[in-house]
Amino acid sequence: MDAGGRALNQSAMLAYLRSVTLLREKVPSFDQYPFHLPAVSAMDGLDFHPKVTYIVGENGMGKSTLLEAIATALGFNPEGGTMNFSFATEETHSKLHEYIRTVRGVRKPRDGFFFRAESYYNVATNIDRLDAEGSFGPPIKESYGGKSLHQQSHGESFFSTFLHRFSGNGLYIMDEPEAALSPYRQLALLRRIHDLVQEDSQFIISTHSPIVMAYPDSIIYNLTNEGVERSTLEQTDHYMITKQFVNNREAILRELLADDEE
Repeated sequence: MDAGGRALNQSAMLAYLRSVTLLREKVPSFDQYPFHLPAVSAMDGLDFHPKVTYIVGENGMGKSTLLEAIATALGFNPEGGTMNFSFATEETHSKLHEYIRTVRGVRKPRDGFFFRAESYYNVATNIDRLDAEGSFGPPIKESYGGKSLHQQSHGESFFSTFLHRFSGNGLYIMDEPEAALSPYRQLALLRRIHDLVQEDSQFIISTHSPIVMAYPDSIIYNLTNEGVERSTLEQTDHYMITKQFVNNREAILRELLADDEE
């Protein structure tokens, strides 16, 4: 092994989550959901970058299902939040987490959060409910900037979490964090990720945004109909389509909006 390979292995040892493995021998049937998804059926395992790992792909490829399974296997609430959150609005998560093995690093994170854009309303509601019940400690919302997440815009509530609740030395799993963010805020999120990486944090992120997936010290896994493949930012459809549209907007719009000729 060369020096570069040794350095990469030593760096991987510092990751809080090093890898996950699909326990294929225990899968009841690869014809059933979620095991029939190409990203699952073709997967043996995934190795994670100690800083940032991206899971990208077209809708329906299983990104959210895979991220949910990883988070749930680690002990996070399937709907999101910290490991202390135990609410359940509706049991819709798959059983995939029961069939994967997590390989953790030698260090344990001091912080952690599973951020799901689609169910973050439920997390905010749970925080308000717990604060209304009262406790001997400060209100939970103080960890999110001191203001109810429901009293902020969708994007503001997202960013309050990234800015205030994510405190460093943590493992952060994020499913489409750009969903409510403007391009400017996506750039700010990228900077926030960098600041937290500098504070010994690790991220696993599912995203459609070429901005969010641009962190340089990272791995990108692209989920396709054939399975899972390593990719670069420039090789992703997200980047290529966005670049092509920005550079050739008028021509693309003419073709896209042209009436069909019979």
